[in-house]
Amino acid sequence: MANVKVYNMKGEEVGALELSDAVFGAEYNEPLIHQAVVTYLANQRQGTKSTLTRTEVRGGGAKPWRQKGTGRARQGSIRAPQWTKGGVVFAPKPRDFRKKMNSTAKRGALVSALSKKLADGELLVVDEITVSAPKTKEMAAFRKALKLTGKAVVVMDENKPDVILAARNLEALKTISVAEINTYEIVKNAVVILTKGSVQKLEEVYA
Repeated sequence: MANVKVYNMKGEEVGALELSDAVFGAEYNEPLIHQAVVTYLANQRQGTKSTLTRTEVRGGGAKPWRQKGTGRARQGSIRAPQWTKGGVVFAPKPRDFRKKMNSTAKRGALVSALSKKLADGELLVVDEITVSAPKTKEMAAFRKALKLTGKAVVVMDENKPDVILAARNLEALKTISVAEINTYEIVKNAVVILTKGSVQKLEEVYA
């Protein structure tokens, strides 16, 4: 089992925590992580775009001019794609982009990503995340205290509206609850910050 340092919001070391190998010591599986990320992103797509084909636009019932004798190219409808306000060729239509991934594979991708972050020194544990008021400066000070330079995600053991509001204006700091954790958020961010409570819940579910 790996031991990690535990910090407070001032960036001070306040203890240590032993992490379960079942969650934080898994073998790195890049193909599985890739599948989980692709599945997550595909499932975020709405698939609601829609444009009109030549059969759906208005007008075009009559032939614009006779077939021969005008010197112009033959035309059957003013709603053909080459006409202004005509239909769209191969028009995009609403569709479902969702992909499926079984729960065992999702779990494997998540623990593999978490283990990789720990191995690379990109996973931090804090005792708790609290703010006195929903002020951006408090979370900005927290980010500075931990010397974070890239994008980071804070995984909390429960939803804390004040913390969420305090971090909302910080582009490089995102807050999610442990129930919302996914492989994409782990891979996307340079640093993953877990509270002690979220570590406990992760180990209860995935160990």
